[in-house]
Amino acid sequence: MYQFFVEPERIGSEQATIIGPDVNHIRNVLRMKPGEAVRISDGRGSCYDGVIDTLLGDEIVVRLSGEKIESTELPVETVLFQGLPKSDKMELIIQKNTELGVSAIVPVSTSRAVVKLDEKKADSKVKRWNGIAEAAAKQSKRTLIPEVRSVMSFKQALIEASAFDVKLMPYENAEGMAFTRKCIGEIKPGAKVAIFIGPEGGFSEEEVEAASAAGFVPITLGRRILRTETAGMSVLSMIGYVLEP
Repeated sequence: MYQFFVEPERIGSEQATIIGPDVNHIRNVLRMKPGEAVRISDGRGSCYDGVIDTLLGDEIVVRLSGEKIESTELPVETVLFQGLPKSDKMELIIQKNTELGVSAIVPVSTSRAVVKLDEKKADSKVKRWNGIAEAAAKQSKRTLIPEVRSVMSFKQALIEASAFDVKLMPYENAEGMAFTRKCIGEIKPGAKVAIFIGPEGGFSEEEVEAASAAGFVPITLGRRILRTETAGMSVLSMIGYVLEP
């Protein structure tokens, strides 16, 4: 069943109205017809089953079943602070971490990041990245769309994460997996979890020291060195395995 995100004000007790690019996608790409089942989410946690009722020129009316669908979200809020990677790796990071349940993604400019975005390029990139997050949220039947926020400096990111309950930083010189299992196992439902991932060159020693001073806990992800695009997925997978009912 296909899922579409609809602004909350366009969802009523009996019907929802789809507008925007999804209208063309439903009509001309998926070639859906009245009577076909769809799922509607407001992007804020509520999700409903329904059937297409009417296909109009610039909108599609969906008749709702009235029954709210169980949330597909992780029982914790997870924010991925991702050091800017090279080429199009950020797109893969956003797509796959969205599938795994991340709540938000913050691109971070670190000292060893090869990519340096000026403000104009950064705004364009963030817009595209949010589109990728929405598409991945639809595919994975999320009830929330993770927000990809504006690029932050390393210092800004530490300040942003200061109020989180759990702060994890995969680091190749961290203790063994027993300590990682302990850290993940102690996370409680409802917690706010910050995950800090370095770019291809990793974190500098100064950044590791600054993050540790800010309360981040260095953890290992195993004996193998993971790529920057794999590390965040690994942490989210561990969290989902331990905490999902």
